[in-house]
Amino acid sequence: MVLTEVEGFILSEVPYGETSKIINVFTKEYGIIGIMCKGAKSLKSKNRVSTMRLTYAKFNIYFKKEKLSTLVSADIINPLKKIKEDIILISYLSYLTELTSQVIKQSNSSRIYGDFISAILKIEDGLDPLVITNILEIKYLSELGVLFSLDECVICGSKNAIATIDADKGGFVCLNCLTNEVIVDKKVIQMLRMYYYVNISGIANIKIAANIKDTINKFLDIYYERYTGLYLNSKNFLKTLNNN
Repeated sequence: MVLTEVEGFILSEVPYGETSKIINVFTKEYGIIGIMCKGAKSLKSKNRVSTMRLTYAKFNIYFKKEKLSTLVSADIINPLKKIKEDIILISYLSYLTELTSQVIKQSNSSRIYGDFISAILKIEDGLDPLVITNILEIKYLSELGVLFSLDECVICGSKNAIATIDADKGGFVCLNCLTNEVIVDKKVIQMLRMYYYVNISGIANIKIAANIKDTINKFLDIYYERYTGLYLNSKNFLKTLNNN
């Protein structure tokens, strides 16, 4: 076996015996891998903190393809201190982690890791967690194979005179196809397109009106329920916190 360094984020951990555990890590290099961490549960272990769930680190391992790798050491890249000291932010992190775990099961796209890590780091840097979360959600719709058309009416296919967006209809609706749909602010349509195409790592600042953010978030909540088949406990908990 050759000692290998990988970068990754710990999605979950499972106790193994009295002092050891197995961590499931979403890695930049190999996707999700399992790593045996011998003695890492011990208070004296140098790897105790760096092998906890929701940790972003570099791992020196004896890598075994399609088998459990073995941890030698782990070094935290970013402690995500700001996120982990705020119950709302940690709830966003938990949701994005659970969502990403589900998306990976349906897509092996190399884009997922970069977008996921970039989103976490932007929230840690103080950017609006709701906007960052919605951006990642839209990008993930493509990975899940259910992204709505960003350019045309979902009913007739027209690319002209897009009037609104409706989750029940499944996307944009043009003026000619309007029935009883609620007309949204034009900025909602513009921002939905921007959310999909923007490079998360390149975002330096976000200023979006509260009503625009709220409309986009509600649309995505309903759209995910209708078309993805994903029902995540962390999402329900996040909704509860945000509504208090």
